[in-house]
Amino acid sequence: MSPTSHHPFWPRQSPHFLVCRRAVRPFPSPALIGLSGGPDSLALVAAAAAEGKDVRALVVDHGLQPGSAHVAARAVAQAADLGVPADIVRVSVDAAPGESVEAAARTARYDALSGAAGHDSRDIWVAHTLDDQAETLLLGALRGNPAGMAPVSVLDAGPRLVRPFLGVRRADTVGACDELGLEPWHDPMNDDPAYRRVAVRQSVIPALTDLIGGDAVPTLARTAERIAADQDFLASVTDLRPTSDCAALAADAAPVRQRRILAWLREEGQQVTGSQLGDVERLCTDWHGQGPVTIGGGHSVARIDGRLTLS
Repeated sequence: MSPTSHHPFWPRQSPHFLVCRRAVRPFPSPALIGLSGGPDSLALVAAAAAEGKDVRALVVDHGLQPGSAHVAARAVAQAADLGVPADIVRVSVDAAPGESVEAAARTARYDALSGAAGHDSRDIWVAHTLDDQAETLLLGALRGNPAGMAPVSVLDAGPRLVRPFLGVRRADTVGACDELGLEPWHDPMNDDPAYRRVAVRQSVIPALTDLIGGDAVPTLARTAERIAADQDFLASVTDLRPTSDCAALAADAAPVRQRRILAWLREEGQQVTGSQLGDVERLCTDWHGQGPVTIGGGHSVARIDGRLTLS
């Protein structure tokens, strides 16, 4: 379908949807869109269809909530109405000791997307927004590891991961669905402040907005973008591959050493706070026979025969 095609879903006056359409224009490669049925991913599918992109959609059913199969089937039907073919993949989510269900679900989701995208060499598109970028920065900072998302990155499994909406506000995706007459699914977990991301969204960011007397999201997102760009630059000029070799890590500059340790821990399915990372780092740089570093979930990191070892 070409961008100028007449379609009942493409109204002439739709300012929010126009923002979404402009965001996908710079990305010409065939893509597989991760579709949840929520407003962000539904608006991404609609924008790609309106711009005539070569896209398919994949709904990953984690089976974590009652009625998830119905939600997935409805999302597939909505994509089809927009002219985008879609499939459903059902995955099992098995959280390791100390791992959150959210993290395990994310891993299962990206594994499913990577497998499907690899069949016909497509990029993977996900619908993270500017608001998600700001939340990611704060959540990482609370763990002592502030982070940012890059517009384009490469997954371990090979496909490119593209975030066309990383400069788009969540209000625009919700507004686009309203303009198109689409009824997105609203995940009840997104309203539960028991989840840290929701608490940041509902309480912390509004408090920061009040504090500075203006919208805090763009400022936070710009900081996250710079962190992501710094990470990309470091990866282009030095070796950031994971390693547990204490001598090699001790010889690295601190920013490189920390990233290589984090990469090794991620390979092992582990996450650490900033203080825990510092303690693990000292096993390499200030070794005097100290004991293992507890990192949560019953796991610890020790130095054995000159290497970091997870136990």
